[in-house]
Amino acid sequence: MVKATEKRIYLTRHAQAEHNVAEDYTIHDAPLTALGRQQAANLHKDTKETIQQTAELLVTSGLKRTLTTTAIGYATLRKRLEEQGKGVVVLPQLQECNDLPCDTGSPREVLEADPEYAGIDFSTLTPDWTSKAGFYAATSSALKARARWNRRWLRERPERDIVLVAHGDCLRYITDGENSFKPWANVEVREYTFKVEDEEDTDGDAWLVEVKKVVQEGADLPTSSSERFSA
Repeated sequence: MVKATEKRIYLTRHAQAEHNVAEDYTIHDAPLTALGRQQAANLHKDTKETIQQTAELLVTSGLKRTLTTTAIGYATLRKRLEEQGKGVVVLPQLQECNDLPCDTGSPREVLEADPEYAGIDFSTLTPDWTSKAGFYAATSSALKARARWNRRWLRERPERDIVLVAHGDCLRYITDGENSFKPWANVEVREYTFKVEDEEDTDGDAWLVEVKKVVQEGADLPTSSSERFSA
């Protein structure tokens, strides 16, 4: 099995979505804008000959804006992996942090009926994935625990190179351990690896360290936390 410090994790924020532009966080499971779709297409153009040729796993949040970014932006990678029998992995644990409508996903049956997502396996989306309660609660303790779960899941995977598509606040919790409000642009891809090997990780936190920025296709538009904490 590959060493943790030899892994390459390509964290990606989704393309521009409707709630990013309007700062209207009442839009349920906000989809991409037309510009967001173009940003995702630019992501494909800029990475199809690099990380899409080497990555061994493609993982995404189950919200529409991440699913569409994955479908458009990583189309070459998806096709290559599916030909190897490895479909896109949809992780409900990667959903965005807040309990606002824009950050609340759609039921499994709704996503399965959408032709844009044809062929994606949504069996990981249990009925409670949209509950924003328990493991999915929008509390600091729950979000830190979920970020830790995601890091450990990535570390335990056998693949060396993994592409992951998620959300600004979720990515901050994963990389910084909290909502640091540090910039994450739409369709920004950063390469990370693990700080230490498994046996050296006495706390089991599986911290990541940044290696480099890969691409950036959009601007640093606000997340729903900008509204939540603006007061």
